[in-house]
Amino acid sequence: MDYKYLGKDITPESLKAMKPEERVQLCSELRDKIIKTVAANGGHLASNLGAVELTVALLSVFDYKQDKIVFDVGHQSYSYKLLTGRFDRFNTLRQKDGISGFPRITESPYDAFDTGHSSTSISAAMGIARARDLEGKKNEVVAIIGDGALTGGLAYEAINDLGHSKTRMIIILNDNEMSIDKNVGGLSKHLSKLRISTGYISAKQTTESFLRKLGFIGRGLIKIILAIKDFFRFLLYRKKPSMFEDLGLNYYGPIDGHNMDDLMKAFEAAKDIRGPVLIHVLTQKGRGYEPAEVNPSDYHGVGPFDINTGVTTSKNSYTTIFANTITELAVKNPKIVAISAAMTLGTGLENYQMKFPSRFFDCGIAEEHSVTMAGGLAVSGFVPVVAIYSSFLQRAYDEMITDCCFMNNHVVFAIDRSGFVGNDGHTHHGLLDISYLNSMVNMTVFSPRDYQDLSRCLKYAIENVKGPVAVRYPRGASPFEANGPLYSDISECVLPHVVCDYGNDFAIVSTGKICEEADRAMEVLKEQGILGKHINVAMIKPMPAKEIWDLLVGVKYVFSLEEGIISGGFGEALERELQILGFESDVTVFGVRNPIVRAMSQKDQLKYCGLDGDSVAASIKSALSK
Repeated sequence: MDYKYLGKDITPESLKAMKPEERVQLCSELRDKIIKTVAANGGHLASNLGAVELTVALLSVFDYKQDKIVFDVGHQSYSYKLLTGRFDRFNTLRQKDGISGFPRITESPYDAFDTGHSSTSISAAMGIARARDLEGKKNEVVAIIGDGALTGGLAYEAINDLGHSKTRMIIILNDNEMSIDKNVGGLSKHLSKLRISTGYISAKQTTESFLRKLGFIGRGLIKIILAIKDFFRFLLYRKKPSMFEDLGLNYYGPIDGHNMDDLMKAFEAAKDIRGPVLIHVLTQKGRGYEPAEVNPSDYHGVGPFDINTGVTTSKNSYTTIFANTITELAVKNPKIVAISAAMTLGTGLENYQMKFPSRFFDCGIAEEHSVTMAGGLAVSGFVPVVAIYSSFLQRAYDEMITDCCFMNNHVVFAIDRSGFVGNDGHTHHGLLDISYLNSMVNMTVFSPRDYQDLSRCLKYAIENVKGPVAVRYPRGASPFEANGPLYSDISECVLPHVVCDYGNDFAIVSTGKICEEADRAMEVLKEQGILGKHINVAMIKPMPAKEIWDLLVGVKYVFSLEEGIISGGFGEALERELQILGFESDVTVFGVRNPIVRAMSQKDQLKYCGLDGDSVAASIKSALSK
């Protein structure tokens, strides 16, 4: 497609001056660019396609150079990036040294806040709005939040504060789960348009201001008018006011999120309201690309794909092995229940949900609630398996400690996306989990290396551990094929094992999937006549230090290798425990020093941090030569 508008010098002024048919063409061009780029690079497709008209309308009303626009999560911001000076770099989306798949203040002055996790936009926008008020400025502040993100408690904490403080800002609720009802009654449609008209709002505010000047009598009249208004609304709608109005916000909608004329009228009207406004917009995920419209969940976050044939999914991954194992165990044990925080598909639990609907709980984007609820299930005799991505579980740190660890509740944490996650970038890496899990009393932690190891660890965690236990596993596929029966001698998972033994010049002690890089380092060093041994550890808390010590007989130089931050991680714990036993030399720790590792492939991220096999081999050779 040849672009008539996209890629040109688009400014707030040129967007405002566009004719309706020109905006329609611009939307078509945006969809074409987004689909082609995501097909080449991977990224978030369905959510971005659904927000095209919303973004064009938004930037046709608000001045992105002056106003502050905060996207929740940020996986709906591709159109915004394309219209705010990043068209020429958009082909670098989610690539090494390219632009991020999420808003980044270091990337553009028009990104108001870094996002990547859910339910943060209203709180962040409130802070920006309050700073504006303190400085006496008049610019608008807008938070765009999805209906899914509203299941997060943080969003309601912000709304509660906003309704109480009456801070002037606008919330756009992008609801892409509800279809737009074409059979809305004429009176309802008329009243909806009337309520969001500038004239109506101006008259309403002028009348209210006049009545307040009348003192006690005026305030009494306001109460009577509001009571009459609520009575007629009850007659018309047979329902109570929206909960947002009950919480102190001015609510308008729902509005067709693909009708730019209606959207722009609503946005213009909202600017005239003194106080917080919530505009409820209905959109369709995947709009404009039929496969994504039919299966929006499959096109939420995708890798590169062929536009003509659509996305394909890998048969095996750590996620599918986890899900298959839990389902098999649940057949035999009716006390096993599974919990997801709005990530049923992402954590692979869709089949479990279908097989055991009464033993599956999706709590929405509410990690804290999910964990504490699991504690309640555990004290009632059930075995809850809480499946949450590593970077999302950070939100429930307090609940893990107080509601699981302190009571020694048997809750199993299935921690997906541990280590590097690739092109989603630093907000989604699972590089902190070993460190924060190591700080938790009574917590047992497993970091399996391959599919067979993962299955064994899960079975052991469910059947043998008595208190809280975490099994962390990475994104993607295993470099190793599992051989033999999955559950043969599961007790092996608690012991360290020698992967290869060439000599005693040194030893690498690894944990998790990065075992693959340790194997590579061993082979590189062997070719250079430097002969050592590689020990892999799956159970890293409590550390099997005595068993590791026994395998280090005759070895003077020890190097640990992990896909996580060094501070508080596996290597530091290993060094401490070995020194307690009497090991006289230091352990050289290979890990991540700075967790802010930008978007690039997982292999590139390992190399960037010096954790790929070749870099590890070079570092060990250098250390030994000294």
